[in-house]
Amino acid sequence: MNTSIALDGKIALVTGASQGIGAQVARTFHVAGAHIVLNHPGIGTTAADAQRIADELNALRSGSADVIAADVADAEQVQAMMREVKALRGGLDFLINNAAIIKDRTIAKMGLDEWDAVIGVNLSGVFHCCKFALEIMRDHGAIVSFGSIAAIQGFFGQANYASAKAGVQAMMRVLSREAARKNIRANAIAPGVIETSMAATIPENVRAEMMKNIPLGRFGTTQEVANVVLFLCSPLASYVTGQTIEINGGWRG
Repeated sequence: MNTSIALDGKIALVTGASQGIGAQVARTFHVAGAHIVLNHPGIGTTAADAQRIADELNALRSGSADVIAADVADAEQVQAMMREVKALRGGLDFLINNAAIIKDRTIAKMGLDEWDAVIGVNLSGVFHCCKFALEIMRDHGAIVSFGSIAAIQGFFGQANYASAKAGVQAMMRVLSREAARKNIRANAIAPGVIETSMAATIPENVRAEMMKNIPLGRFGTTQEVANVVLFLCSPLASYVTGQTIEINGGWRG
């Protein structure tokens, strides 16, 4: 029985891969042998950041990483991205739906534009990517989409974000049934608080309160999240589909 994970010859598309967890997922899949397609939305420094990561991966293994710009909230851009993946690499084996934005505000104060923007990227974006990825995905592939502890805990001021992430988790349960005929597995992960640049902005007093709910007594790392994504796409998880895997240090607040 071989328990190692080798993804040589496989193609993995990671959305929102220019920084944070998405970048770490890209690096982790690359170490396992996969060819990586790094998606970014083309705003701010995301293009340069994604290209820097691709250059890093290509320096380690020539021709092993591509970069494609697409706003996942835009269905036409996503469809064009999948066509480009097909043209470049012949198809797709793994889709990791990581792209997300946050615009926190109480329901009473939340603007309709703030609701629409978060739902557009975090929920509709996952739908767009799954819909058009299925057109180019090979049999026995895997889709992993990012839910969140917010969908479970219902944090103050996150009605848009929590709703989107709960929807993603439900969507993966539906997709696990619909994609099973091609032996494509679909799962969600629900990370807790992970040490990223976003988490670094959390005030110390709030961090201390959060820690009280975490039995392991710390926030997670991007590598710990990437490891679970890798497992879910590997043959080791060949009978795992339609699940939401919580990665939260035991948070039960």
